[in-house]
Parts: sequence; structure tokens; C-alpha cells
Amino acid sequence: MLFLKELFQKNASTLLSMFLLVALPVLGSSSLSYVLYRNQALLEQLTPGQSIFYFVVIAFTMAFALTPTTFVALVTGFYLGWPGLPGMVLAYALAAFIGYHIAASLDHGKMLHFLHHFPKADAVMKELKTQSWQLIILTRISPVLPFALMTFVLAVMRVDARRFLVASVIGMLPRSLFFYWLGTKAQDVVALLQDPDTGTMGKLLVIGLVAISLFGLYYLFNRALQRTLSKDAGKK
Repeated sequence: MLFLKELFQKNASTLLSMFLLVALPVLGSSSLSYVLYRNQALLEQLTPGQSIFYFVVIAFTMAFALTPTTFVALVTGFYLGWPGLPGMVLAYALAAFIGYHIAASLDHGKMLHFLHHFPKADAVMKELKTQSWQLIILTRISPVLPFALMTFVLAVMRVDARRFLVASVIGMLPRSLFFYWLGTKAQDVVALLQDPDTGTMGKLLVIGLVAISLFGLYYLFNRALQRTLSKDAGKK
């Protein structure tokens, strides 16, 4: 209980930000679904300049957790088709960049400083940072782990910014390509957002990606813990 009390006292802003990053995507996607329902032609026939503006806007909405990445992939695929795919990937990269630097500026290293008071937790965190490539990719592969929240967590861990950016894009591609493809095949954007018909193979793909992410993360955390315990045992 003392640990939790101190955690909330010293990291209130960080924890509040993490909570908002979980809650906001639901509110944002619901609001935008309603807007598209009332204005289904809103994103049709965009000029090149308007398309660039669209990608910049969705980068910010994803960075601030106003739109889930799956929502963005479906909508962009529906309205812009395959020519819009490079723009969506660049928007993901920009969202990751913005989210990382905002999270780092909000936290100011407070969470890591707090963990210094708990040597084992601090040691596990350091072990995980040595495996940051795998860690970042595994958090991005899963369609159920919120993009903005994972960005915040990884930024708080102070993983290398360049590595974070590259691994984020690589990890996002499998699920993003699938949902983008669904968007290109759809006939009605409202029906698409209400019930993306992934089919049997699609459901198996999503389950597979979630399983890879969960088991992979469990393996990384377990290995980091075992290495920490082994080092502690070696010092005694």
C-alpha cells in the first residue's frame, strides 16, 4: 500500500495522462464515426494539398489518442485507397514522434527516478531497455494495445528515440495493412466502422497477432526478471 501511495503521489501527472490515453480513443472514434455518418462524402475527392493536411491532422489525433490507429486505417483505406497508404505510414511515424516527445516532456524522467527506490524493478526496466527492439515491435503488433498509451509507456522508459520510431512503424505494418485492405474493399464507411467484416481468416490473423504480442511480451519480461535475479544471486 505504501508503494502505491508513493507511486500516485510522485507520478500523478504521468498516471493521469496514461488514463486519458486509454479513455480518449473511445470518445474520439465515436465522435468521428458520427461526423462521417452525417457527412459520408467529407473525405471524397481530396486534392493533393487537402490529402497532406488530412495526414497531418490524423497524425496529431493519433498522437493525442483521439483516433485509434485501426479506425484511421479503415477510413483512409476506404476514402483514399492504396495510393493513400504511404501517407498513412508517414502519419503513423509522425504520430509516434509527436507522442514520444510529448510524453518525455510530461514525465521528465520522474517514473524512472521513482523506480530507483525499488532496485529490482529498476533492474528489470534496464534489462527490458536492452531488448527495446523486440519490446517496441511486440507492443505495436497487437491490435488491442492502444497506440498512444504504448507510445507514452515506451517514452517514459526512455527507449532510444530513433529505434522507437523505426520499430514502431515496422511493428504497426502487419495489422495496419490488414485493416487498410478491409477499408479498400468496403462499400459503406458507416457499416465498415460499425462492424468491420474481417472474415474467418481475418479473425485468425488478429488472434494470432494478439497471441504473438502477449506471449512475446511475457517472454521478454520473464527473461528480464530471471536475468535480474541471477545478477542479484551472483553478487551474494
